[in-house]
Amino acid sequence: MPMIRETIVTTADTDGRVHIAPLGLIAEDDGWIIAPFHPSATLDNLRAVPFAVANHTDDVRVFAGCLTGRRDWPTLACSGPVPRLADALSHSELAVTHVTEDEQRPRFHCRVVAIATHRPFAGFNRAQAAVVEAAILVSRLHMLPREQVEREIAHLEVIVGKTAGPAERQAWDWLVEKIRA
Repeated sequence: MPMIRETIVTTADTDGRVHIAPLGLIAEDDGWIIAPFHPSATLDNLRAVPFAVANHTDDVRVFAGCLTGRRDWPTLACSGPVPRLADALSHSELAVTHVTEDEQRPRFHCRVVAIATHRPFAGFNRAQAAVVEAAILVSRLHMLPREQVEREIAHLEVIVGKTAGPAERQAWDWLVEKIRA
């Protein structure tokens, strides 16, 4: 089974409009595979501008926000055509080398062209990890049975209740609101 790293991916269209999305990147040798679902802005952008930035953040509000209609996060220019999250701990700039087509999830194979660290990573608390797991569930609401989602959310809610700070609580509330809707 390949290693998957949960990141926030930024892409841009040909007019420079940035799209921010949480995505699990698949490790491949010394590069990464981005596998967005059909249809998606990430997919369209990668076809138009074959570059992306993998943003590594400990602010789980970005994960939850992107899945609940809150996509307006500040960005900063990088060396390539796609910006990074302004508040990223670190980022990797990726260039698409080739695409493996698939009806559901084409795979954009990328090489790393630049890496930068902006501030130290102090580690995740359990609530942050629970919010990321809940965000993954929310991204799959259309594919998973309702009972499974509710069971997993109930388990994660205990963790959030015991260990969340204000940012994790806010992100959690956004996700729970989306599930209830």
